[in-house]
Amino acid sequence: MDYKHIITIESGKRGGRPCIRRMRIAVADVLGWLASGMTHEQILSDCPELTEEDIRACLAYAADRERRLVTAAS
Repeated sequence: MDYKHIITIESGKRGGRPCIRRMRIAVADVLGWLASGMTHEQILSDCPELTEEDIRACLAYAADRERRLVTAAS
């Protein structure tokens, strides 16, 4: 998935953390909700401004970042 059009980073928003479509919802927020056991449906119900594609973009961003960290450490 090409998350680059969904995940945005702005220095003045959420401390420069990666967010979703220039909103104040950070990738880390979504990942935390998923890690706590929330389903996609629950997240979308609690945050109707998000889409299924936004959630998948967060996961793709995290996977890509993990790959880059592992590669850099090698």
